[in-house]
Amino acid sequence: MPELRRLHADDEQAVLAFELANRAYFAASVTDRGDAYFEQFGDRFKALLAEQDAGVCVFHVLLDEDGSVLGRFNLYDLEDGVAVLGYRVARRVAGRGVATGTVRELCRLAAVRHGLRTLRAAASHHNVGSQRVLLKAGFVRVGPAEPSELGGKPGDWYRRELVPLP
Repeated sequence: MPELRRLHADDEQAVLAFELANRAYFAASVTDRGDAYFEQFGDRFKALLAEQDAGVCVFHVLLDEDGSVLGRFNLYDLEDGVAVLGYRVARRVAGRGVATGTVRELCRLAAVRHGLRTLRAAASHHNVGSQRVLLKAGFVRVGPAEPSELGGKPGDWYRRELVPLP
């Protein structure tokens, strides 16, 4: 059974392996991160952990039973009860409900653990899979995203109000 957990320093190599193995697959639907991203991965990873420690973002990995990374699910720009959701899953599990189920779980965790009330996410028009995930996970389309927000691609913003906690 896959496990969703907060990103740790010892996840660096597994996350790098995930990103490298799925680079071409991701580039088909989102802007490629470029060679510099991989060349400077260690420094970038440490910067992510620093942001997480500062409480600005919360990063998660979905781990398979063998410890390999099946996906990354992140909450960015936490402020005033609102955060932006970003995610990506390995090609080998795409289309199997893994992203939808994990986004639903992260919505629950966002409310319970982080006190968030609203999540926002953007998806490009041609990333139909991501649009489906968001809609199935309870997000609603709220309007256009600027192409600059999606690597130069047109798309839309989605929003989900989280269930208030008692």
